[in-house]
Amino acid sequence: MAPDPSDIDRIKVAVSTSLHAHWLLFLIEGIILLALGVAAIVLPLIATVAVAIIIGWLLLMSGIVGLIATFRMRRAPGFGWSLLSAVLGIAIGVLLLCWPLSGALSLTVLLTVFFVIEGVASIFYSLEHKRELTARWGWMLVSGALDLILGGLIFLGLPGTAAWAIGLLVGINMVFGGSAIISMALLAHTAKRTATT
Repeated sequence: MAPDPSDIDRIKVAVSTSLHAHWLLFLIEGIILLALGVAAIVLPLIATVAVAIIIGWLLLMSGIVGLIATFRMRRAPGFGWSLLSAVLGIAIGVLLLCWPLSGALSLTVLLTVFFVIEGVASIFYSLEHKRELTARWGWMLVSGALDLILGGLIFLGLPGTAAWAIGLLVGINMVFGGSAIISMALLAHTAKRTATT
């Protein structure tokens, strides 16, 4: 069942109203994200170790949610690959939480293995969806290919990449995310000021 266009319009208006009303909070959030991202880029080794715990929790939680969703939809195409992805997320999450300071090299190797297996699983999952003629298989295929490329680049640079790979990737992500939030907040503030004058 397609969503009602009036519902979508109401959601857009609510998001726009909230953004205009709280633009300063969004601006502060963006600046904090940008600053943390720059710090992670400047100090990638410290960021790599610090991020290990966060990544561990994220992988563990996403693996558990993925496992529950996989078993609820066990008749859907790609059940085995989805199950593999969820179990892998749980296993690597537990490893990172139990040994967060075990060294940047082992953390980077774990991340590389995760990217490679996640990439292969996403590619096979997407191909099964292609056979079922679902519309999202192309995005899954691209996502899997990007995971493989990223895993390969990190692996080819070992052991040198171990000191900076995770911290740098997280830093870049935070810089882009923070910049996007800052630009949205400033645009909302400009639009609000223009509307009042």
